[in-house]
Amino acid sequence: MSGSAFLLVTAPAKINLYLGVHPEKDGRGYHRVDSVMTAIDLTDTLAIAPAEHLMVRTVPEADFPMEENTAYRAAVAMGEAFDREPAFAILIDKHIPVKSGLGGASSDAAAVIMGICRYWGVDPTDPRIDQVARSVGADVPFFLYGPPAYFSGAGDVMDEIFRPLTGTPVALVKPLSDGVSTREAYERFDAAPPAAGDLEPVLAALRAHDEEALFASVSNNLTPVACELVPQIAEVRAWLREQPGVRAAEVSGSGSAVFAVCDTQMAAEAIVRSALEERGWWAQAAKMEKSGPVVAVG
Repeated sequence: MSGSAFLLVTAPAKINLYLGVHPEKDGRGYHRVDSVMTAIDLTDTLAIAPAEHLMVRTVPEADFPMEENTAYRAAVAMGEAFDREPAFAILIDKHIPVKSGLGGASSDAAAVIMGICRYWGVDPTDPRIDQVARSVGADVPFFLYGPPAYFSGAGDVMDEIFRPLTGTPVALVKPLSDGVSTREAYERFDAAPPAAGDLEPVLAALRAHDEEALFASVSNNLTPVACELVPQIAEVRAWLREQPGVRAAEVSGSGSAVFAVCDTQMAAEAIVRSALEERGWWAQAAKMEKSGPVVAVG
């Protein structure tokens, strides 16, 4: 594409309808993980343009060097995989909270991968793309696609894709804390691993597109860990489960966000207003999505 053009790429958040972390680890030192995720329409937006050298900035500004950003690492990995210089300026407009378990960093990395594919004329189904994504982070491969999917391995091997749950309303709520770092969560998990929930009912419900059975089976064995690290998460989760119109409420990823699947968009928006105005928590209404990164020429 034209060297003067820039790309706008949306990077959706995700929620975990199931997360089962197991004590055993692979040769890389990663835990065995079963994860069922679906994208939601809360997004970061990335602007990507050719530049003299690779540069990544976030708005608001990140409090760590850009070289540690997953978007930067994804661009470097693309350069190594395709033997090209990833000379791009990347600006990330952040709306997905950090350390929330909503996958913002992984989604940003997937958006960079897809944007560079467009610039370089690389087929996104090229096997090297999946390898690049897995090298950056366990959730990154999921964000290349977007429909509900089951991932095994370290949570980075796609086993099955399901019919989308498009439009299902969700309320997202998190306490105003520093959040939960994934590393801290896994360290706490290793000290006393909670047992994983039953995966099969979730997969069976998704195959049958049985929403009632699915939302009755939502499970995350990192929830106790997240609540130990940030006790307010337990308060948010319990509060959400008491709200009218809530079909299921669980921690996403390692936290600190809790999602509530709602009967209606009106119920989700009412929960968000109450969380913001009465509790002073961060809150956002959203809907389940079916897409991964959406690339548009600027």
